[in-house]
Amino acid sequence: MGPEGAVNILYKRELQLASNAEELRQAKIDEYREQFANPFVAAERGYVDDVIEPRETRRKVIRAFKMLANKTDTMPRKKHGNIPL
Repeated sequence: MGPEGAVNILYKRELQLASNAEELRQAKIDEYREQFANPFVAAERGYVDDVIEPRETRRKVIRAFKMLANKTDTMPRKKHGNIPL
């Protein structure tokens, strides 16, 4: 759900009672975008590890693949086999 839908639900009564409903709606949408629909707020709260700017995407992906190029995943030996059923 985007900011427009959220504002319609959260501030339904306020918008119905307001004389300038469209101005109030736009102000609430801008406020909602600033507080909640912003990747930097999510990063600040620890919900995401990093916010990658579009111009940095290729560089970050290449660096991640290079880091994983020589990784070997070793599975631990099985401790127990299957029991006969």
